[in-house]
Amino acid sequence: MFKLDYYRMTGNKFKFNIKTLITFIICHQIRYVYWLRKAQKRNNIFIRYILKKYSKKYGLEISASSLIGKGLYLGHPYNITVAGGVTLGDNVNLHKGCTVGRENRGSRQGVPKIGSRVAVGINAVVVGNITIGSDVMIAPNSFVNFDVPDHSVVIGNPGVIHKKERATEGYIGFIV
Repeated sequence: MFKLDYYRMTGNKFKFNIKTLITFIICHQIRYVYWLRKAQKRNNIFIRYILKKYSKKYGLEISASSLIGKGLYLGHPYNITVAGGVTLGDNVNLHKGCTVGRENRGSRQGVPKIGSRVAVGINAVVVGNITIGSDVMIAPNSFVNFDVPDHSVVIGNPGVIHKKERATEGYIGFIV
């Protein structure tokens, strides 16, 4: 899984060489996703400690208990929050300040299920027991607490759905 995430974030195939090592050292989002994938595979106190260290340093709070498909992309990766139990499909982009979280009461109590090829914009909020379809663009600063069908763009607070074929074209690159 990490090799596919690496490809999504860099556009390069993962190979053990000096270029990959330098990228791993320079790009904190790649290091974070590496340790996140390791923590999702096995419950090891050392791995959890390193993940927690990076989480505090960069504000990346992505729960190891979330179900994340292949090809996760973290754009401008600071202050991104993904609650435990959230389901993210393949080729999902999460950008700076976005929150994918739990709603604790009411009819939408629970966490979101997000489809494939979804881009969540800067400071966007997606909360509650909702379903976001595939090929969906959630614009920056949008608030989404309702179901969104496939091939849509959500804009605003409160969010408004606009149907659009190929909604994420140009936003989601290096699809795996």
